[in-house]
Amino acid sequence: MGRIQLKQVQKKFGDVEVIPPLDLEINDGEFVVFVGPSGCGKSTLLRLIAGLEDTTSGLIEIDGADATALPPAKRRLAMVFQSYALYPHMTVRKNIAFPMRMAGMDQAEQEKRIASAAKALNLTDYLDRRPGQLSGGQRQRVAIGRAIVREPAAFLFDEPLSNLDAALRVGMRMEISELHKKLATTMVYVTHDQVEAMTMADKIVVLQAGVIEQVGSPLELYHTPRNKFVAGFIGSPKMNLIEGPEAAKHDAHTIGIRPEHIEVSTTEGQWQGTVGVAEHLGSDTFIHIHGIPGCDPMTVRASGDVSVRHGDTVHLTPIASQIHKFGADGLRMS
Repeated sequence: MGRIQLKQVQKKFGDVEVIPPLDLEINDGEFVVFVGPSGCGKSTLLRLIAGLEDTTSGLIEIDGADATALPPAKRRLAMVFQSYALYPHMTVRKNIAFPMRMAGMDQAEQEKRIASAAKALNLTDYLDRRPGQLSGGQRQRVAIGRAIVREPAAFLFDEPLSNLDAALRVGMRMEISELHKKLATTMVYVTHDQVEAMTMADKIVVLQAGVIEQVGSPLELYHTPRNKFVAGFIGSPKMNLIEGPEAAKHDAHTIGIRPEHIEVSTTEGQWQGTVGVAEHLGSDTFIHIHGIPGCDPMTVRASGDVSVRHGDTVHLTPIASQIHKFGADGLRMS
C-alpha cells in the first residue's frame, strides 16, 4: 500500500512561509508529478513527505497512519535524488545491496531482490561493474535499483533526470514509466519540466509559490486549466495569452489560445502580424509572430515544414471552439 494524505500541511523557514497550509491526496499506485517553476516549493513538499524536512504544522498520513513525526527510515518510502550518490569503490551489486545490508537482511533474500531489480532495470550484465564504468543513465538506474530492493510503500523522485542529456532523459522517462507499470507502486515525482509531467503522470500537481494551483490528469490540465498560470505553464509551446480589446470582444479579461489551435494564411485572417523567428523541426514549424495586439510575440505551431521567412506578413485565425476565457482574477470563466 502507498496512500499518502497531506492535511493542512504547512512549512516555514523562520518567519518565511514557503508552503501555506495545503491538502493533497495521493492514491495507492498512482504516478503523481509535482511540477512548477524553480522556487515553487515542489522539492520542499517532497522532502516533507519523505521526512527530510519537519512540518511546521499539519498532518502527513501514510496508509492511514500518522507519519508526521516519524523519521525518514520509519516511513517505508524510498527516495531517488538528482545526484546518483553511488559509492564509486563498490560494484553495482554492492551499491544496490547497501540498504539491505544496513538493515541486516538475510543474504539469500538480498541476492533474490538484487536479481529482480537488475532484471527490471536491464542491469543484470552490469552488476560487477563500478559506477565509473557506467553511463549517466545506467548510474541513475542503479540508484533506482537501490530504492526498489527496499520494497517501499512509495517511491519519491526529486528531479532524477536533470543531470542527463536530452536523449537519455527521453529514454529514462520511458523506463521509469514502464517500471511504474511493472511495480504498480505509488510514485511521487518532482520536475520543473512540464513535458515530463505530461508524459509520465497519472495526476499532476501544479505549484506556484507553495500553493497548489490545480490537481488533475495531464489532459484535464491541458484542456481545462483552472487559471492563467496553469494555462501558461502546461503545454509546449505554452498557451498564448491575449489581453486588451481582443479579449474584450469575447467578454473576458484575458483569452488563451494554444499554438496548435491557430490557422495560418498568407491572404486573410482575424489577426495580422510579422514573422520573427521560425523554428523548422521537420514534423512541425514553430512560428513566432510580432504585432498581434495584446500578445507579442504570438507562437503558432504549424504541421510540417511551412514556408515562411523572417519579415513575412501572415494572417492568423484562432479556432473559436478552442479559445479559453479568463476573468480579471485570473480564473477560468465557464
